[in-house]
Amino acid sequence: MPASTQDREWAAKAAAGDPDAFRAIYREYVRPVYWIAHGILGSPSDAEDVVQETFVVAWRKLPGLDLLGESLLPWLATICRLQAANRLRRMRRDRANTADALDESLPATVSVEDQVITSALADRIAAEVDRLDDIDRRIFRLCAVEGYAYEAAAARLGVSHAAVRNRLSRVRSRLRDAVKEVRDA
Repeated sequence: MPASTQDREWAAKAAAGDPDAFRAIYREYVRPVYWIAHGILGSPSDAEDVVQETFVVAWRKLPGLDLLGESLLPWLATICRLQAANRLRRMRRDRANTADALDESLPATVSVEDQVITSALADRIAAEVDRLDDIDRRIFRLCAVEGYAYEAAAARLGVSHAAVRNRLSRVRSRLRDAVKEVRDA
């Protein structure tokens, strides 16, 4: 069956509430939708979120869709681009609000003692991170520094989600102990 005929059939069944038809649409188009989102956002975790948002919107809008013999992909791509644009706007707004809040919360002056403690703390954390084995250091960088979700970091490193979660928990405990030593000194 040609793709456009199959798409029309899936769309009609999904619009009538058939979850299997919608799953078929999802399986068929999740990869191209993901790559469109990733191309716009540049972040695997943000792209995954936008893919989910795209298919939620698609599910809600399917009953009013008039496909006219074409593939579902252009329609899904349009929804994806709109969702990605919305996410970019939210991210920019959040960054601006966070920057404003941080500026307001900064003290007018920083004491020499605070500067020494902050410097000693940064040095201690850097030294502790340097002592980590390679996989723990990579997990820490991906999750704590770059903001990867555990699942995304696990996929990137070729390890299990549980391995990332457990290793990162141990790393965080180790770093908390290092911070406590500096603060108690």
